[in-house]
Amino acid sequence: MNLHVIDSDGIDFLNYLLIDRKYSKNTVMSYDLQLHEFEKTIQKKLNNVTKEEIMEFLIKRKKTDSARTIAHYMTVLRSFYKFLEKEELLQKNPLDDLDMPKLPKTLPKVLSKEEVERLLDIPLNNHYQYRNKAMLELMYASGLRISELISLQIHDVNLEMQTVRIFGKGAKERIVPIGDYATYYLKVYIDQYRPFLLKKKETDILFLSSRGDRMTRQAFFKIIKQLGIQQGIKTDFSPHTLRHSFATHLLENGADLRSIQELLGHSDISTTQVYTHISNQQLQENYTKFHPHGD
Repeated sequence: MNLHVIDSDGIDFLNYLLIDRKYSKNTVMSYDLQLHEFEKTIQKKLNNVTKEEIMEFLIKRKKTDSARTIAHYMTVLRSFYKFLEKEELLQKNPLDDLDMPKLPKTLPKVLSKEEVERLLDIPLNNHYQYRNKAMLELMYASGLRISELISLQIHDVNLEMQTVRIFGKGAKERIVPIGDYATYYLKVYIDQYRPFLLKKKETDILFLSSRGDRMTRQAFFKIIKQLGIQQGIKTDFSPHTLRHSFATHLLENGADLRSIQELLGHSDISTTQVYTHISNQQLQENYTKFHPHGD
């Protein structure tokens, strides 16, 4: 990164995000990319940018970008200029009086319980399929983020206690129960099939690729997309959809919101409350569909 600010403030900012704020590498990379785009457009030292120039930049971006992308630009720029202000590298923060754009409220997609059962009901004929089965069962049993899933190590799983230890956003640790199905298929995978994937390598990473390396999020995304097609699932979904489905199905079956917050690792319960809206929406759809006077 080579931002045109005093000395190496751009690099210092990225280190601040990684070390002080404990942001993931993917998040820091997205900040880096958007700051580069901003710098390329502004073409001046970023510690001398005015509020009017930032407004002009955002207005131009609105022609091509979604409201969510614009909001992310605002988040990145706010964080960057607060950092410069904290380090006393600018006299006035140009974003002090700039409001965040309002985002349209969108509910996350979820799979129905029947769709999840179909996704989990995959053929089990080789070590790859047993690995995929263990990953899917664990995701649905625990609500892990894909980044958390692929970062798991062998010692994070306690098969006897039926729990998994997770290091989530901000390196916050949580212990999540995983249930009988996930426990069984994890044990089968670890004892019988993971050794085939190790390729004589030494690693504590739980889920391995065909080369014996850590499974990537891109590879797992492709795997579940292919499985969705094979299992005849029409809903467009991603690994994160399993996390949403985990939370929604818990709520529908009577789990309280605070428990779901703890299981998901949300720092703020308002983030978890989106699942009440999903359940309410499903309730309305069921009423309209099944009540004699619902239409």
